[in-house]
Amino acid sequence: MPIAPTTRKTLTTVAIAAALLLAAGYAWQQWQASQVDAGLASGNGRIEATEIDVATKLGGRVEEILVTEGAFVKAGEPLARMQIHTLQAQHAEAVAGKDRAEHNVAAARAQVALRESDHAAALALVTQREAELDAAQRRLARSETLAKEGASAVQELDDDRARMRSAQAALKATQAQAAAAKAAIEAAKAQVTGSVSAVTAAAATVQRIDAELDDSTLTAPRDGRVQFRLAQPGEVLGAGGKLLNLVDLSDVYMGFFLPETVAGRVALGAEVRIVLDAAPQWVIPAKVSFVASTAQFTPKTVETASERQKLMFRVKAQIDPQLLQKHLSQVKTGLPGQAWVLAEPGAQWPAHLQVKLPE
Repeated sequence: MPIAPTTRKTLTTVAIAAALLLAAGYAWQQWQASQVDAGLASGNGRIEATEIDVATKLGGRVEEILVTEGAFVKAGEPLARMQIHTLQAQHAEAVAGKDRAEHNVAAARAQVALRESDHAAALALVTQREAELDAAQRRLARSETLAKEGASAVQELDDDRARMRSAQAALKATQAQAAAAKAAIEAAKAQVTGSVSAVTAAAATVQRIDAELDDSTLTAPRDGRVQFRLAQPGEVLGAGGKLLNLVDLSDVYMGFFLPETVAGRVALGAEVRIVLDAAPQWVIPAKVSFVASTAQFTPKTVETASERQKLMFRVKAQIDPQLLQKHLSQVKTGLPGQAWVLAEPGAQWPAHLQVKLPE
């Protein structure tokens, strides 16, 4: 049955009126929301945390990994071990080298004692030769006097002169021996110094290998949670090869962006409220810990006011570490959400942004 024109006109009027009512209701809701959130600014972001890569200092084969993904670890806790057979052999070799160097020091010191004994004997012989020379000189003087007086034969005088020259030569020879013995002492002492240096070098090698053995056990640099296992037992890694990725759950924040008109008024330490998409019923308190000094995704040339509105500055909202410790098992990185800040002096948090945390 066809609809009468009057009825059609009435239905059209009703539809228009309903649409107007809906539009008015939506506008009213938007106006109320703007009034409730007056003085606030917000930005979308994600929960982030400080990440640490646990890597091997030396290349080698992974012996075992002691933790699983998602495990909570404490600073200093062993996380993985590398094979150490080669290092153990090097350590044994270094210890043997150190022992050999110490024996060389003892032998060098014995040589010093021997050379000092030789030098003492040479000095005693020098004293003896000096006495013999003195006696030969006195005998020669008497022989010369007697020869002048005719009381002694010329042959005896010649013999005394020969004895004196022989005593002089013997003295010079023993003096040379004493000098050589003294030089030998200095050489032996130098050998001791070299041997002691060799011991020091060998001890340093042992300490270095000990440090490398300690480094073969990878430990947690700080408290955190294992996020990823990047290698498996049996794999061979080069120096600096990554095994694990840790998240420091005491340093958690949300990074978000604010326009320059707002970012310029946000102070460090300002209060922030975080609402996560995964848990919209909770409101997490935080504080501004960082505001970027340069804009992100900024036009190269900024000339107009509309372009300046595109300037966005990165902001970090730090969550209190004590609060994180209370809810450690619920802390997860990568969760998206929204961060709210007080952008106007005297602005207050509305009811829906009052702090609400799980028990």
